[in-house]
Amino acid sequence: MRPFQLCGLGNAIVDIFLEISEPEFASLGFERGGMQLVDHQIQKTLLDRYQKHDPTLVSGGSVANSVIAFSQLGGTAAFIGCLGDDRYGLFYATEFEELGIDIGNPIIVNETTGTSVCIVTPDAERTMRTCLAVASHLSARHVDEERIKSSEWLFIEGYVFANPDTGQMAIREAIRLAKRHDTKIAITCSDAFVVQVFGDALHDALQHADLFFCNESEACAITGASTAEEAFGKLKGKVRSAVVTNGPHGAYIRHAGVEVHVPAFPSEPKDLTGAGDMFAGSVLYGITHGVTPERAGHAASFLAHKVITQVGARLHHGTKQFWDECLASM
Repeated sequence: MRPFQLCGLGNAIVDIFLEISEPEFASLGFERGGMQLVDHQIQKTLLDRYQKHDPTLVSGGSVANSVIAFSQLGGTAAFIGCLGDDRYGLFYATEFEELGIDIGNPIIVNETTGTSVCIVTPDAERTMRTCLAVASHLSARHVDEERIKSSEWLFIEGYVFANPDTGQMAIREAIRLAKRHDTKIAITCSDAFVVQVFGDALHDALQHADLFFCNESEACAITGASTAEEAFGKLKGKVRSAVVTNGPHGAYIRHAGVEVHVPAFPSEPKDLTGAGDMFAGSVLYGITHGVTPERAGHAASFLAHKVITQVGARLHHGTKQFWDECLASM
């Protein structure tokens, strides 16, 4: 048995949550929803403007959120990413240590930690401004062979493909090491723009993947389909196992000889951040702990429902309890 069941590779980002009123949001002049990359100075100006709001800090990043969910459920996990030696980097490293997730020594001296300002408006929409900073430095030299060798699964973040000179090299090296040590490979698409702009690199990686996570728009971008169901069918020719999430319409799962659609739980969302990350982390936990894909998908759907009915990309307590309650009710 390996020391870790899951090792994530992704952007280490501190999420900074701001809940603001509609008039305040209007004063920013931002287009509602979505994520935009900004440089350090623009991010600093935005943060300085809202320090009086006492923003909530949460360690994150897409795959990091999934790894955290996996750990909260009781799985053993590691993570590979880059942090700066500032207050946000120290916060991130300390929180992962408290969560029991092995992140090695990710601090890079004299660099700024990546941050994502998540502006949440009363309609539950979130508008994000992300400064990758040192997170974008993740490269082949940061990929730790020992952690990959010691893990049953490697989970790769799609956003890392967006750095052709560094991130794509890190992914190639991680896949090479995973194949050398018989570590299974899962990939999450992260965003449809990854397919549109960096599709060649993603398609190359998918040839080696054992499991692929994507949502409807991402699946359609990859397959040329027009619906989640159609895209799910077309993915059969591209990857061994796949999960296609479709918001309130549930999710399609194909893994270990099982093909199933699981319904979503009715929700009144407060913040849509992190639903897909929670779903992926929960499914990975299920399939590494002897839970059938259908039951794992059902419980993952319940946890995603719990995430979007609060502000923030992850649950801070009750994760395993909710999982157990959902499985017991089936």
